[in-house]
Amino acid sequence: MGTVGAEDLRQRTKRFALLIVKLSQQLTHGREARVIGDQLLRAGTAVAANYRAACRGRSRAEFIAKLGIVVEEADETVFWCELLEEAGIATPEVIQPVMGEARELLAIFSAARKTAKARKV
Repeated sequence: MGTVGAEDLRQRTKRFALLIVKLSQQLTHGREARVIGDQLLRAGTAVAANYRAACRGRSRAEFIAKLGIVVEEADETVFWCELLEEAGIATPEVIQPVMGEARELLAIFSAARKTAKARKV
């Protein structure tokens, strides 16, 4: 398997953001679903937005800082997905694909940030 490029990740995170938008549209209209869904929507779409900003970083330090935000937002997305499932607001069938992708993105960006920090001169 080849190296994942920046453009591939930009597209993947954008698809992920769209997946989050679609999931939030499917949630019931109760207060809890709305509040948690809003948090999920913010965190999940922020993964794509902040990765895009990282790619446009003016310095290595800015790139690393933005990757840190991407990692935080991806981790927060996993949390909100877990909460939706454990609270019975979303079924495992609905939430697991989203949570799986969030975990994969979290692993990718955690490793990328670690590598970028190690190469920092």
